[in-house]
Amino acid sequence: MNQLENTLTSLEVAEMVERRHDQVIRDIRKIIEQLADHKSVDSSDLGEAKNGLSSESIDINTFFIESTYTSAQNKELPCYLVTKQGCEVFGNRMTGAKGTQFTVGYVSRFNQMEQHIKQQPDISNLSPELQMFNQMFQAVASQEQKLVEVNDKVDNISNIVALNTANWRSETGNWVRQMAIKQGGGIAFKEINQEIYAEVERRGGFKFNVRLRNMQTRQIEKGYSKSAVKKLNKLDVIEADKKATQIYIQVVKEFAIKYQVDVA
Repeated sequence: MNQLENTLTSLEVAEMVERRHDQVIRDIRKIIEQLADHKSVDSSDLGEAKNGLSSESIDINTFFIESTYTSAQNKELPCYLVTKQGCEVFGNRMTGAKGTQFTVGYVSRFNQMEQHIKQQPDISNLSPELQMFNQMFQAVASQEQKLVEVNDKVDNISNIVALNTANWRSETGNWVRQMAIKQGGGIAFKEINQEIYAEVERRGGFKFNVRLRNMQTRQIEKGYSKSAVKKLNKLDVIEADKKATQIYIQVVKEFAIKYQVDVA
């Protein structure tokens, strides 16, 4: 079985365990450091994956393979391909329900991959003519799959455009979080929000920091508590202005399309 075909990406692992990609990358690198100095590794962390490992060396690629992916901003960023053994090692570090859910998830995914590979026909004994026809059929199937993917993207864009403005704060907040996850999490959430606010200010001629200070002053004058005033943010300023709200929603829609957010 081709090892590269039978792996999950660290992005998929992050989605399965509901954590930021940068956190998963950090944990994988920590595991790799421990595997490189395997005398310090607790054998319980390896689970069944410890079987067959010599005391001399451990092939890291048995667990994790360095790779890259292209972000929605067309940047090449680091990731890892995680083998079934790698998932087992990663999962053994988790406890409780999340650990169980991840184990069920990755076992199911690898079983699906293994079944798919088993179902692929052996064409090595076909005549050259039949192999040529098979390649033609595969090319047509590939084009059909690409067409399906394009249609899915069109449907997704339609769903973004049709955002329910009644729940715009929760919907746009969820989209921004998805954008940040696609960019590796961490400071990406703050950076994307800053980009969005800057674009809304540019289009509407707003100065949200000034408006926020004015709103806080008015709340204090009305007798609101310090904790309530402290919780005010730029979204509250935007919500108080219909024009700002409309521009903000439009900008977030454009960013969601740019970052290929899945809103299905």
